[in-house]
Amino acid sequence: MTWKIRPNRPEDAMQLSDIYLTVRRQAFTWVDPGKFHREDFSAHTNGEVVSVCEAPNGKIAGFISIWAADDFIHMLYVLPEFQGKGAGTALLQSLPAWPKHRYRLKCLVNNRRAKAFYLAHGFQVTGRGASTEGDYEELSFAPASAE
Repeated sequence: MTWKIRPNRPEDAMQLSDIYLTVRRQAFTWVDPGKFHREDFSAHTNGEVVSVCEAPNGKIAGFISIWAADDFIHMLYVLPEFQGKGAGTALLQSLPAWPKHRYRLKCLVNNRRAKAFYLAHGFQVTGRGASTEGDYEELSFAPASAE
């Protein structure tokens, strides 16, 4: 499948909010779904750079948000119907200077599918912590030439 990655636009807000809500409720089964709200997307991405992944038919398949100052991938969410089809990989590959640049993120321990995705893309566990949604691992991507 050919993916189009582009900057988010104001008119994407509702769709991105829906993706964020839907995927969190589906993936974070150990968290009360009532704790997730549509408004969370705008609050949680404030000040971040958000890119959108479009499927060939123009439907928004997912998004990635980064806190650029720290090279921190805050979110990468893909609708269930597009998971496992390359949308997440396309979003990672759209990052500035990927794969020659260091990036890091936090992945909830219980989110095994996401962790497997990141490990398959060259991330390594470099730390641990706890959040209101559960324990997490910090994952870091270090280009082979930087090691």
